[in-house]
Amino acid sequence: MFLFLCSRLTTSHLSLQARHIMALHTATPSSTPSKRIFAPGTTNESSQAQQYTKSTLELSHLSSDPLTQFHTWFKIAQDEKVHQPETVCLSTAELPSGRVSARYVYLKELDAKGFVIYSNWATSRKAADIESNPYASLTFWWHELERQVRVEGPAHRLTSEESQVYYDTRIRGSRIGAWASEQSSVLVGREQLERRVQDVESRFDGKDEIPVPDFWGGLRVVPERMEFWQGRESRLHDRFRYTKVEGKEEGQEGTWKVERLSP
Repeated sequence: MFLFLCSRLTTSHLSLQARHIMALHTATPSSTPSKRIFAPGTTNESSQAQQYTKSTLELSHLSSDPLTQFHTWFKIAQDEKVHQPETVCLSTAELPSGRVSARYVYLKELDAKGFVIYSNWATSRKAADIESNPYASLTFWWHELERQVRVEGPAHRLTSEESQVYYDTRIRGSRIGAWASEQSSVLVGREQLERRVQDVESRFDGKDEIPVPDFWGGLRVVPERMEFWQGRESRLHDRFRYTKVEGKEEGQEGTWKVERLSP
C-alpha cells in the first residue's frame, strides 16, 4: 500500500520529510549508504565547505585586555544585527569520569571579573558537573561576522543578592518557572510540570516581588584563557589566544599574553 501511494505522488507534492521516509522504505541493503551525513557543504548544494572572506584579524587589531576586546566584538555583533549574539555554548565536565556536557544558554552580564550566565544549580546536569569540577568553557559563534570567541576558566556562583538583581528583570512567567522546574529531572508528562507551575503561581498569587530561589542564580566564568577567531578562506583562519599571566608579587594583578595560533 505504501509503495502504491508513493507511485501516485510526484516528488514536488511530497514534503522533504516524506521523501526521506520513502527513501528509508524503498532502499535495499546494498543501496543503503554507510554514512548518514558526508561533506554536507553549503546551502547551494555544493559539497565544498563555505569560504569565509568577510574580514581579517591581526595582533594590531586587538586590545591588550580580552574582556575589552570581547566587549568591542559584542558591540559590533549587535550593530550588525547578529541574531541573539548573547547565545553561548556552556561546556562543563564531570569528575572523575571526565564526561563532558554542553548546552546553549544566554550571556546575561559581562563585568571586570568575567562572564555571567543564570541557571538552576540544584538538579541540572551542569550543576552536578560544576560541583565536581569548577571549571567551564564558553563558546560564542557569530555566523554573520564569521567569528568565534572561546573562554575558559573557573566558575563561581553569584550570591543570592547579586542574582536577585537580574531575576527581577525577568517576566513573571520566567520567575515562576525558575521555582517550578526541577531542571533535568525526569517528568512523567508535561502535566506534571504544569501542576508545579500552578502550585508556584498559587504560592505567589497577588505578589509582584518574588524572591530568587536559593537553588537558582548566576554563575560567573572567570577567564584564564580566551581565544578570538576570525574565519578566513581555505580554512586558514586567524586565531589569537590570550593567556592570563599571574602577577609576580602578592596582590599584583596579572597581565595577558597574546599569541597567534595556527588554524
